Amino acid sequence: MLFKRLELDGVLTVSPQRFGDDRGYFAETFRRDLFSQNAGDFTFVQDNQSLSADKGTIRGLHFQLAPKAQGKLVRCVSGAVFDVAVDLRSGSPTFGRHVSVELSAENGMQLWVPPGFAHGFCTLTENTIVAYKVTDYYSAAHDRGVLWDDPELAIQWPVDGASVRTSDKDSRQPRLAQLGEVFRYEGQPA
Repeated sequence: MLFKRLELDGVLTVSPQRFGDDRGYFAETFRRDLFSQNAGDFTFVQDNQSLSADKGTIRGLHFQLAPKAQGKLVRCVSGAVFDVAVDLRSGSPTFGRHVSVELSAENGMQLWVPPGFAHGFCTLTENTIVAYKVTDYYSAAHDRGVLWDDPELAIQWPVDGASVRTSDKDSRQPRLAQLGEVFRYEGQPA
């Protein structure tokens, strides 16, 4: 497995090695020992999966408040997504900034989104299936979000805003400036 650090402290891509022949391929998609060495000592407690039937579907940007904050290890098992992590840690030198990567069944890449970040994605194909492991259980009382098209985030979604498919809940999320402090940066002071 290849772990690559991205521009936001703690966010990583994980690229499993594929061993293939004329039948297809085999890949280890998760190894606790390697993950702990590269991302930190996190325990996954729940696996989730979503199907988005239409291209241009946006899910997110979601997060859970402490003490139920979730880290997510995200992969696309069918189709492709434009996957995004947004730094929500007050005091972070990258607060409000985002990274994006394309995850697809073809490239097999995964994105590690640690607690303290919002996560979302836009489907690039029809019938896209996304699977992800999380470090805490879902809690409706701690479930929050930030508006996917907040201009302050400056995310260049790969879809025209008029043709986006999203939920009512996601279209009514607050903007970053309206959130207040939801997480605190634990690293060096900015």
